[in-house]
Amino acid sequence: MKAAPPLIVTITLDKVSHDYFTTLRNTHYPKYCNFLEAHLTLFHRLPADMLLIDEVLKKAAARAIINMEVTGIKNIVSGVFYNVESAELLALHKTLQQSFKPWLITKDRKKLWPHITIQNKVTAYKSSQTTALLTADFNPFTIQGTGFTVWQYCKGPWKFVQHYPFNL
Repeated sequence: MKAAPPLIVTITLDKVSHDYFTTLRNTHYPKYCNFLEAHLTLFHRLPADMLLIDEVLKKAAARAIINMEVTGIKNIVSGVFYNVESAELLALHKTLQQSFKPWLITKDRKKLWPHITIQNKVTAYKSSQTTALLTADFNPFTIQGTGFTVWQYCKGPWKFVQHYPFNL
């Protein structure tokens, strides 16, 4: 019997921010491999045991929204991302890591590096062009995390599984 695909947990962005970053992603991400809307990943690979994840995320969602600062644009040679900073998000992630500890892959055991990718899988030249374009008039701004979203990884596209809105 084939194992169920792993699950991904993202922080849900407020609608205005989600739409803004998704528009940028649709503009700058190569069309042939842009399967996703804008997202901020908390965990890249959790087991498909939804009961475990459901219990942890329901409890963690009993909180207020999280303000996060978009502090800059970074070039990663093959792409571009927006850097996001939030001590509150880092603390929440650390707490969730403890709950998911036995199931975490190496990447998910590390300190969270919050970012929103808007371009990847391009040449260094293309990513430098995009970086120059976006940094020309960049000013830091605030976005909000409004919940958790769980996705099933489908070798490219992700399939929506569950949303957990913050409810305080």
